[in-house]
Amino acid sequence: MGHITPAGRAAATKNAAPKKRWYTQLYFWVLTGIVLGILVGWLAPAAGIALEPIGTTFVNSMRMLIGPIVFLTIVGGIASVADLKKVGMTGLKALTYFQIGTIFALLFGLVAINVFRLGEGVNADASTIKTTDSAAKLIDAGAHQEWWQFLTHIIPTSIAGPFVEGDILQIIFIAVVFGIALNAMGKVGAPVLDGVQRLTGVMFKILGFIMKAAPLGAFGAMAFAVGKYGVSSLSSMGGLIALFYATSILFVVVVLGSVMAFLKLNIFKMIRHLKEEYLLLLGTSTAEPALPGLMRKLEHAGVKKETVGLVVPTGYSFNLDGAAIYLSLAAVYIAQATNTNLTITQQLGLIAVMLLTSKGAAGVAGGGFIALTATLATLGTIPAAGIMLIFGIDKFMSECRALVNFTGNAVATLFIAWWDRTLDADRVRRVFNGETVEPLPQADPAPVDALKKLDGDLTGYPRHAAGEIDPANAADFGSLSTDDRSPAYSKSL
Repeated sequence: MGHITPAGRAAATKNAAPKKRWYTQLYFWVLTGIVLGILVGWLAPAAGIALEPIGTTFVNSMRMLIGPIVFLTIVGGIASVADLKKVGMTGLKALTYFQIGTIFALLFGLVAINVFRLGEGVNADASTIKTTDSAAKLIDAGAHQEWWQFLTHIIPTSIAGPFVEGDILQIIFIAVVFGIALNAMGKVGAPVLDGVQRLTGVMFKILGFIMKAAPLGAFGAMAFAVGKYGVSSLSSMGGLIALFYATSILFVVVVLGSVMAFLKLNIFKMIRHLKEEYLLLLGTSTAEPALPGLMRKLEHAGVKKETVGLVVPTGYSFNLDGAAIYLSLAAVYIAQATNTNLTITQQLGLIAVMLLTSKGAAGVAGGGFIALTATLATLGTIPAAGIMLIFGIDKFMSECRALVNFTGNAVATLFIAWWDRTLDADRVRRVFNGETVEPLPQADPAPVDALKKLDGDLTGYPRHAAGEIDPANAADFGSLSTDDRSPAYSKSL
């Protein structure tokens, strides 16, 4: 990775726009919206509940963009690399890291609940626990979910379906296949790649428009949450909530902090750099709206586009550190509360099952409960109805899960970039310190004359009247080298 020269750094500092005042920053207004939302929900619960459409509309508008942004980013990254083997290796490294991180997170939750044993003394009778209609649906869904379903679920039944349903994992699958095919087209696919790059810019421009409404969205979401759920649940099961938060903070500082220290980076400076995204997570209780911002900031910090495009979206389905801590802690708490004795071997078996069931917890309403119920049903020793013991406080833990998941994905992307030997640690460090850095060079759109020349080059290939390639000469297209690329395609390498 190239480093910026002192002269270039001085020029960038000289030409940099003056920093905005604190009261004009987005994070300040998002924080203000959160505080006002808490006050409205607390002092006027009915009014807070009535504000639900404001929060849901903002979250839906953000989710509307996630599918296209993930697709375009992955396609653009894969189609631009010269060696597809590197993309495959990056994916394998990411999945390896995700599994190791999930194991550590599960063990943290397991150790915490075994040390403090908050479920002892509850003495709940599983046969008399009543379930609400909404909880019963989640229990039923989890009970009928097999451990292998998240693997078969990756392949969609249609191209458009994942974008309509917002299924990130299926969108990733389509994007990877499309990107590989586009890369293999070489020179012929250059105009398509140029269109992908232009559309990516359009999507991020739309994102900038929607983000201006983030303070209003955080206000509505927080007012509804506090107005609907109140604070009474905090007093009844405050110990379990506090243990989950403390365990999550310890995991971030010790485990993720150690990974960042290995990279010679500071996790607290990274968190400060991503403060707008963290406040957005806190206000909406979901990590999805912050995904585009994380991708944009990591690219600006110097992580390669193809690494960001592949690792961050995949991590949203496979690298759920916060959810893993919650699952192991909640499962053993239910066992303790229902007087179900679990041996060390059974608890380790619980961890093994959760390594698989936890992968389906992202992007699905009630995914955490479905994964928890699927785990309990698979193990067969802990009554699934026991999830009602923690159903009422789940909302107060969802924010923490989202924050830890988000932090874990940011750290994972930096580590995978280091593993690929493409991380410019000096640039990342300076960005996290708030220093001004030179913008990264952007891929130029394909010049008009280059595209005309490409069209001329392709006229020699026999076609039908409708513009299709003659099947008899289809092999000619296969003879195009993947290195035979247009000028615009080469610039993006």
